Amino acid sequence: MFKKEEDLFEKDNFGLMVLSVNNKRRWRILRFYISGWTLACIFLSIVRGVGTQELGDLQFNFPDNLIISVILGPILGIVSGVAQILVEERIYKSISIQRLLLIRFLYTILFLILMVISAYSIYQMLFGTSMSILDFAFDRGSGAIYFYMLSVDLFLAILRQVNLMLGEGNLAKLLLGRFYTPREEQRIFMFLDLQASTTLAERLGHVKYSKLVQDCFNDLGIAISNDAEIYQYVGDEAVLTWPLEEGIQNQNLLKTFYNFKRQLEEKRAYYEEKYDCLPFFKAGVHAGIVTVTEVGKYKKEIAYHGDTINTAARIQGQCNNFDSELLLSETLKIQLDSANYTFKTMGSVPLKGKKGAVSICSVAKDSL
Repeated sequence: MFKKEEDLFEKDNFGLMVLSVNNKRRWRILRFYISGWTLACIFLSIVRGVGTQELGDLQFNFPDNLIISVILGPILGIVSGVAQILVEERIYKSISIQRLLLIRFLYTILFLILMVISAYSIYQMLFGTSMSILDFAFDRGSGAIYFYMLSVDLFLAILRQVNLMLGEGNLAKLLLGRFYTPREEQRIFMFLDLQASTTLAERLGHVKYSKLVQDCFNDLGIAISNDAEIYQYVGDEAVLTWPLEEGIQNQNLLKTFYNFKRQLEEKRAYYEEKYDCLPFFKAGVHAGIVTVTEVGKYKKEIAYHGDTINTAARIQGQCNNFDSELLLSETLKIQLDSANYTFKTMGSVPLKGKKGAVSICSVAKDSL
């Protein structure tokens, strides 16, 4: 059995559960929520502490508010971030929408309770008070604070979903205008195509086939551990991309394909029981210069344009002809480390839509 680097937690020497430091994606989620909650708490302290009068018995001044906010914000951010990671990786799409809403409701109640306990503990530790925690929780004006906190939680959750729809990290770039004007980048593109899709769709029916594709692309999330960006889903096809250096580094583009293949194999029993098949993907990969820009007026999208993308798609289309699960261009192959992989040159192949032939090679993973 392989050790999964993507596990959310790993045990230390004492058997305790600690956050894995190896997963960039999870740390990005935590940083997002910690930053968001800290800024939200500081904003609330400014509103409460500058030019306003407290309604309740506790009279917060701005410096005291600021200290509490700087301590409380990261605590709430860690709680929200871990909850989001658990939802994305362990809960979402694995239960019914009714249960998901119930879990969300219970989480909201627990989150408010934790917020009250944390705020009360911080205030008691720093300033001291004879007020009980119940009086603290139901002090006059606390309802408005709870409404604000729930609104912040909802706002951050929506931002997270928008970020996922645009692609990890692209929301900030979009807001900063990085894609307003077309610009060139050196990128790698991988086209992954589900094999025998027409046969599967006819046998399973449209609804069950869609669930199969949904499960496959959920499992494709493992690509994030190798720095892949999921650019598009087109029917039963997925398009992955990397900046050139990141895709080549540590053989990320090759590891992505074989990690995904291994992920499907490890879930063989699930797929065979539910769909009576083990899904199998073939891929084509190419690298080169593309243009990235923001497109659309009423529905915005971050789009890549260029011959590199077309070539990668055409290379994938040759997989069946060469009976190969993974093909890539010769120009990309010479930039990769051959350790643990065997490359076989397939020669120059004329590709539809291109004037000249393209040299391609197949890839096979060496047995360990």
